[in-house]
Amino acid sequence: MSADIVSTTPGVPADESPLTARHQTGPMFAATHPLALAPVAAPPHSVDGFVREFLRELNTGQGVALARSTVNDQYLALARTVRHYLMARWLETAKHQRASKAKTVGYLSAEYLLGRQLGNALLATDLNDIVDNAMTSCGLDLPTLRAQEVEPGLGNGGLGRLAACFIDSLATMSVPCIGYGIRYEYGIFKQTFVDGRQVEQPDTWLALGSPWEFPHPEAAVQVDFGGYTETYDDAGVTRSRWVPSWNVLGVPYNYMVPGYQNGRVNTLRLWSAQATKAFDLAIFNSGDYSEAVRAQTFAENITKVLYPEDSTPQGKELRLQQQYFFVACSIRDFIEQILEDGFDLHNLPERIIFQLNDTHPVIAVPELMRILVDEKKFEWAEAWQITNQCFAYTCHTLLPEALEVWPDELLGRLLPRHLEIIYRINDEFLAEVRQHYGNDELRVRAMSIVADFPERHVRMAHLATVAATKVNGVAELHSQLLRDKLLPAFSEYWPDKFTNVTNGVTPRRFVRLANPSLSALITDTLGPGWVTDLDRLSELEQYAEDEDFRKAFREVKLANKTRLYDLLRARDDINLENHHLLDVMVKRLHEYKRQTLKVLHIVSLYEQIISGAVDPETVTPRTVIFGAKAAPGYRIAKEIIYLINSVAEVVNADPVVAGRINLAFPANYNVTLAEKLIPAAELSEQISLAGMEASGTGNMKFALNGALTIGTDDGANVEIRKLVGDAHFFGFGMTEPEVTELQTAGYRATEYYESVPLLKRAIDLIASGAFSGGNRGTFEPIVSSLLYEDRFMALADFQSYLDAQAKVEAAYADVEGWTKSSILNVARSGFFSSDRSMRDYLSRIWRAGAV
Repeated sequence: MSADIVSTTPGVPADESPLTARHQTGPMFAATHPLALAPVAAPPHSVDGFVREFLRELNTGQGVALARSTVNDQYLALARTVRHYLMARWLETAKHQRASKAKTVGYLSAEYLLGRQLGNALLATDLNDIVDNAMTSCGLDLPTLRAQEVEPGLGNGGLGRLAACFIDSLATMSVPCIGYGIRYEYGIFKQTFVDGRQVEQPDTWLALGSPWEFPHPEAAVQVDFGGYTETYDDAGVTRSRWVPSWNVLGVPYNYMVPGYQNGRVNTLRLWSAQATKAFDLAIFNSGDYSEAVRAQTFAENITKVLYPEDSTPQGKELRLQQQYFFVACSIRDFIEQILEDGFDLHNLPERIIFQLNDTHPVIAVPELMRILVDEKKFEWAEAWQITNQCFAYTCHTLLPEALEVWPDELLGRLLPRHLEIIYRINDEFLAEVRQHYGNDELRVRAMSIVADFPERHVRMAHLATVAATKVNGVAELHSQLLRDKLLPAFSEYWPDKFTNVTNGVTPRRFVRLANPSLSALITDTLGPGWVTDLDRLSELEQYAEDEDFRKAFREVKLANKTRLYDLLRARDDINLENHHLLDVMVKRLHEYKRQTLKVLHIVSLYEQIISGAVDPETVTPRTVIFGAKAAPGYRIAKEIIYLINSVAEVVNADPVVAGRINLAFPANYNVTLAEKLIPAAELSEQISLAGMEASGTGNMKFALNGALTIGTDDGANVEIRKLVGDAHFFGFGMTEPEVTELQTAGYRATEYYESVPLLKRAIDLIASGAFSGGNRGTFEPIVSSLLYEDRFMALADFQSYLDAQAKVEAAYADVEGWTKSSILNVARSGFFSSDRSMRDYLSRIWRAGAV
């Protein structure tokens, strides 16, 4: 452990927060306050020293003695003790970055799926052995305390996990970065199953305390809404101003983002909404208690829930409130708190690049224009030139319906000045388009930020593309389709604006932390250093031919399977067989990801066994694990979950297939479960329709942990297949051009149903009521969707998928060959480190670097 790990002494403010020095006793607080110059004590780097720190925190922080403490007391005290080892690094990092005046990455994301923090902090500080021994000496079990932590579910899936990976990499690479987002009081819902159906429960992640956050109510930012705009004369210049009708406060909560054992700690700043006037005593005293706190309730609704259900007008309005709230807080924070006093905002692009993580934060564009033009009195042209250099846009989808649009009426009512600014941006942009192309009104309408059909609305992806200095996709195929199909007119107009940055995942959490057995084997084989230089995994290739290494690798995989099965037995009362092929499909439940194709495979295999067409003894024993949440308002997705659970109930209970097929669907799939499931997996299901998945990051995590992929040529699967080789990847299905050709010709799913006997028998078995207690109507919506719509062509790819699964079974029978392929997947996947992604962003888009 390095000798420079230090901590603030209890009771010594020492510059307080890395981002709020100006809010303490003035701008010069850090330089002039005597306490800020006090020496910072280092916690003892020994087991005994850590025990003393821990017991002091338990006594003075929790107010309990060890003998009377609960597990939660012990966890909170441990978390805060470990936190001390990062705090001085955090303060020093902020001081260094302020002094260097280096360009900062402001990562704007509505989601951060962080996972548990204690294990990551122990890894970053290299304290795990000391803490483990210290807890043992106190009669406590470190794994039990780590399990007490509730992960913050502040994301829905890959988008939020990607954001967490990126800020981890930037801290590890010593690049100045502030992650900005929302502190949802209730994160993504907690999923339970009742009679096989998904039931959503509140994710009360804050209920037992959150020791990793630092609230700063004194640094609150006011955010305005509603009202109207007016013009006024400003010394002969006609200007506009916004007269809002109501406002809320954004209270920042800071989180430390430690780099991997490099002494750097960046900041994640999440915003919580509070009322500007939370309580009316006069109304309360009159007896109207609910009215007395109405303002507080109304304000706090903004950050109450991750992604409120937006199928209603109220839900749409709340989601727009969320998006504007957090970007308004964030831009104001950077300008007024991060930049030094007197900074010339003409030079703003030299100090910040705001990365728009999908369309959720795009309302930040007119907000920065409003600040520059209305508040700072910049001329429009110079404000636009600055804004145009301060934003970059990452598109994360190929589904047109996933590109956000906002009704003109809603924007005008909630953010009237922003709508005016958007109109002017659009008018000036379209004037340029007309000048370039002439009066090609079809092209003009296609490129316009504002569209009139079916109602007048603002296309946020178009606004982001017009405003951003760069637009990127997240895999080679996705970036090509983004240019050619999703935004073709823009890529033709600005060919140099579009680029690609393939996604990546942090090897700290998803290999080093999640898979300690494999990490130890890699370190024993290659030596240290690979955790921050994942290209070194290529050195493992030669060991794929080493019999002893293959044996050790298989032992790691078996240990990980045992660990997972022990967890599922205790967590979900699920009992699984260790000798089965572990076939895993975990991701958001969405039709384009084609969980239905996997279900059809299982049902087909089951039907062949029970009909006598296949001898069960010839079937490779297989356990299939699903993990997925369906959005609460996504009806067909929830029906697919019910189908999976219903099939599992029947198949798992049928003695005819006992020991051959087993299905498991543990509820509430999250980062914590992923860290146990991914290292255990042997087959990774990445089976979306070609041309639908932007990238995927689960596919990368599985490959890095030695699972072989069965997948289409979609998203980053294309790059995985290219890197690991066709011999070690089970490809199937149509290519994206073939999908387009079939769609153009007129796809009819019933033709595949009639012409592929195994497919027909599988669908007929579902329709017969075999998995619904004889009720033939239960799964009729799914059957009808497949037969008469099948938007994502599961039926067209079914036979190809079965053929690939036959290859899987043959390959799995060759133990040594499968192990070799598994090792080569690890060895050839170093490219998918989020560190590499960050290097690409830094060089191609951000033009920033380490300091």
